[in-house]
Amino acid sequence: MTSSKNLLFICSRNQWRSPTGEEVWRKKLGYQAKSVGTSPKAKRTVGSADIRWADIIFVMEKKHKNRLIAQFTRMLDHKPIHILDIPDEYQYMDQELVEELEEKVSTIIGNL
Repeated sequence: MTSSKNLLFICSRNQWRSPTGEEVWRKKLGYQAKSVGTSPKAKRTVGSADIRWADIIFVMEKKHKNRLIAQFTRMLDHKPIHILDIPDEYQYMDQELVEELEEKVSTIIGNL
């Protein structure tokens, strides 16, 4: 059996979008998921240990990818970062957000 893939979900404050991604994907067989934020005010702020842990990184917006690259340049050399283009207009576990995360992440994982 192959080992599980570690999925890291990142938004700004680790409040609505990335925790929803974590909740949705940590229940799926073959995946482990964590969520963090790029803001110093995030519930959990992204750190180098999170980057090392992740096999695949999902960011909600391009600005999150830019912040990661600015902060963790070398660590990201061999880490795929996927921009999901999910705006900050949802609450935690909104049905529409859940569906968008499932669809977009499934498509990316299916193409790897």
